[in-house]
Amino acid sequence: QVQLVESGGRLVQAGGSLRLSCAAVGRTILTYPMGWFRQAPGKEREFVSAISWSGNSTDYADSVKGRFTISREYAKNTVYLQMNSLKPEDTARYYCAADSPPFNSDLKRPNAYDYWGRGTQVTVSS
Repeated sequence: QVQLVESGGRLVQAGGSLRLSCAAVGRTILTYPMGWFRQAPGKEREFVSAISWSGNSTDYADSVKGRFTISREYAKNTVYLQMNSLKPEDTARYYCAADSPPFNSDLKRPNAYDYWGRGTQVTVSS
């Protein structure tokens, strides 16, 4: 069983930066594709970013492309989401997720993932 724990969310002003972390506990995620999603009140959970198990392939939602960067640190069994130039519309609860074998090809879909964290709140003030 994989337990994912997100951290790093907080209140930040527009234009600021945050780095979210997702640490895996209990089992390695070294070979698992990982994703970040977000959900604002009254809205559906939406894809933000994903990274392959090797780290060589990444994908981003159009709304965050050029501002957010996903990465993974194998030694710490952790995935990061660096968020720059934050906007009020980035305000949401951010969740990380892990896909386990058999792996899915479309990592933009929430149902492609088998494990989810409880999320961390990001609030961007204008």
